Amino acid sequence: MQLNIYFTALIALNLSILFNFSLLKLSKNINFVKIKIEKRLVNQNIPPLGGIGIASAFLISVRLLGKTDSIYLIIGLFGLLVSLLGAVDDRFILSWKIKLIFQTILAAGPILYLNLFINVEQMLGLDLNNYLNKIISVFWIIILINSINFVDNMDGLASVVTGSICIQIIILTYIFDQNKLTDIATILICTILGFLFFNYPPAKIYLGDSGSTFIGFLLGFISILFTWNNFGSGYLNYFLSPILLFFTIPILDLAVIMNYRISNKISPTTGGTDHISHRLLAKGFTQKKVLMYFVIYSFSNFAMITALLLIGGNIGLLLMVFYLSHFIVIYYYLNKLKVLT
Repeated sequence: MQLNIYFTALIALNLSILFNFSLLKLSKNINFVKIKIEKRLVNQNIPPLGGIGIASAFLISVRLLGKTDSIYLIIGLFGLLVSLLGAVDDRFILSWKIKLIFQTILAAGPILYLNLFINVEQMLGLDLNNYLNKIISVFWIIILINSINFVDNMDGLASVVTGSICIQIIILTYIFDQNKLTDIATILICTILGFLFFNYPPAKIYLGDSGSTFIGFLLGFISILFTWNNFGSGYLNYFLSPILLFFTIPILDLAVIMNYRISNKISPTTGGTDHISHRLLAKGFTQKKVLMYFVIYSFSNFAMITALLLIGGNIGLLLMVFYLSHFIVIYYYLNKLKVLT
């Protein structure tokens, strides 16, 4: 059976709502409060299983697009395994070493089986039989898995940020006539929206590691399929722009909290309330306003990134300088904000 993208997107949305509602009801008597010595924004017993609902809805919906999209089905299956790994971590708190080992194995699966990779060797004029390409590709997927997990620190935040990225991917892939990726991003955002129905502040269910790692996994492979399969005079823009698209918010958050934690001799791997979102809350903004600011910032960056792709040249260089300048200004501003206590 093969359905068009409009019916499939509607099915993905409703499946996500159904699965997340079912998970919410089935897990109401399970204790999900992590026993860890670290600060958290909330310590309520809210199930962090939204990722299972998102991954399941995505996998079923992608199958409805037809056999021609088996590549995405395989990526989705490995993504589901990544999601299950995250669910186990949410429940039993795995060590970072164990998580990294399994993330590496699961990221390498589709890359080796489907022969997908970032063609860095071509960019550098090297011929290493794709070994370097595949190593960097695995590393890239792992970075995206954990960068999306990094912004999952407030009700609705990771969903809003990744949902914004999906919309931006839909626009870019449509502009560059990559309709299959447009369809995949559409299905992904529909599953995220179905979850957001229960995750919007105040949240009834959390995305959890099961969701943030799954979404990061998919975004990583979408970025490989879109970005590095387009070569031409502007290939350098194709290489740089998606990095800005995916990493602007996580890198900004990382830079702010690393500066704070290193200055105060706090472990970088410890959870805390020193993220950007928490600092904005401490300033007096509501969670809904914080979400709105993240959306505005995300799409402002997207406008610059799209201009870099479409314009290039000296104007593109000026846009890059402007991007870096405003990033530094915002970084220093956020550093001065008080940490949420």
